[in-house]
Amino acid sequence: MAGLRSGSGATTRARQRGHRAAGTLPTLLPLLLLTCCVRCSAAAAAAAAAKPSNIILILADDQDVLLGGMTPMKKTKALIGDAGATFVNAFTVTPLCCPSRSSILTGQYPHNHEVRNNSLSGNCSSLQWQKGPESTAFPRYLYKQKYQTFFAGKYLNQYGKKDGDVGYVPPGWDQWHALVGNSQYYNYTLSVNGKEEKHGDSYEKDYFTDLITNRSLRFLDDRSPQHPFFLMLSPPAPHSPWTAAPQYQKEFADVKAPRDGSFDKLGKDKHWLLRQPVNPMPDSSLTFLDSAYRKRWQTLLSVDDMVELLVKKLESIKELDNTYIFYTSDNGYHTGQFSLPIDKRQLYEFDIRVPLMVRGPGIKPNQTLQAPVLNIDLAPTLLDISGVNLSSVNVDGQSFLSQMAPSLRNGTVRPVFLVEYTGEGHPTTDPACPKLGPGLSQCFPDCVCEDAFNNTYACVRTLNKDHDLQYCEFADTESFVEVYNLVSDPHQLENVWKKMDPTFLQAMNQQLIKLQSCQGDSCRDIK
Repeated sequence: MAGLRSGSGATTRARQRGHRAAGTLPTLLPLLLLTCCVRCSAAAAAAAAAKPSNIILILADDQDVLLGGMTPMKKTKALIGDAGATFVNAFTVTPLCCPSRSSILTGQYPHNHEVRNNSLSGNCSSLQWQKGPESTAFPRYLYKQKYQTFFAGKYLNQYGKKDGDVGYVPPGWDQWHALVGNSQYYNYTLSVNGKEEKHGDSYEKDYFTDLITNRSLRFLDDRSPQHPFFLMLSPPAPHSPWTAAPQYQKEFADVKAPRDGSFDKLGKDKHWLLRQPVNPMPDSSLTFLDSAYRKRWQTLLSVDDMVELLVKKLESIKELDNTYIFYTSDNGYHTGQFSLPIDKRQLYEFDIRVPLMVRGPGIKPNQTLQAPVLNIDLAPTLLDISGVNLSSVNVDGQSFLSQMAPSLRNGTVRPVFLVEYTGEGHPTTDPACPKLGPGLSQCFPDCVCEDAFNNTYACVRTLNKDHDLQYCEFADTESFVEVYNLVSDPHQLENVWKKMDPTFLQAMNQQLIKLQSCQGDSCRDIK
């Protein structure tokens, strides 16, 4: 009863206050509403300013840029490139999946994260990688910044196959949907938050690119609006086995691999691996690589759909204007260049250049940016966006936020950078190529091998307003050197090593030695 009396009294006092205020309410109401609107708007603006921007990173697998790899991606170019910045000089620091992805995750050159190739013995997703570089990769920093983190797709080539198995989830991920092993479109196994999930060959249930898309959309629906989010989506396309979605398997029927530039040219002055292909290529090889080229494009149409659906979802949840979307690839690719059928791994532009487009807050639309950007720059750029103090992070790359959004940051452009690769080979003779002996890999029936133990090289790449040069040294018995002036020879047809001034060659050698041993700031300070 006491409670009721107290309540009744409180109600009575409220009614009395209401009666006394009734006469002035019509006068005060507009002022009160205006004050409320101003305060609410200010509070909303303050909350938006306090919340870091969201980030989405889409990482294709083996998508070239020089040979038309972005041609099928009309929606992606419109929704990301035209809506933001396209970097026309974007490079991987190593042209192979696992070491490149390790560089993306850590922001480090391969000589620092020590992932050399796609094998477990090459440190791909090994215990050494897990306990070392992976433990300080950028997802962990984003997680500490209260980002809601989501991964879906191919991670590293050896992930889940041995060290750690599917139960191992790398640090920094709230949601984890990672492919076990290398790219597949059907009949694969996932680690879903550390639990094995097997998939079959049903397009509706299992087609991997679409599964990545659908699970990312669900994550966005289920996210907490109070915290920013980060999604890393890594579809299998356009990696082999090039299985397109059913609705796209008849697209590009008349398309062939481009025949210009270095296509089917003899690599007569290049490293021995480039001197051994059959030239001119037989008709069987041309038919094969044309088919591969078409199928690669077909698989990319589902990735194009992914981008469109993500942008629409961000619009519907009112997050598009506060989200950075990055689109890139782990490495380039070749289809017939220098008579090499299909692969990556080589030092040439077609293998080391990658697509890179970004849209987001502060980035003006329709920008084409010339300054060189590396895949080791992705990690510091993502962390820069999230508010991490970059001086506290051990990276070799640098943020390129200042290049695409000058109003947000000041920055500098690097004059030179390193490209490095450690070749893979089999200890025994490849049955497809017995005459070449052991030490090779990725061999085709025509005895054309795409890799070898001594396909190990390091290059200085100089790209600025005065020079466009590449200087490379091989770790082989020949101590082979390749030098290209890409201003006069953009397709790298002529190795001009023997024509260069010895003083210049000595200077490039010294620069290369510095880059191969650089770490952190010293990688960015080399002139």
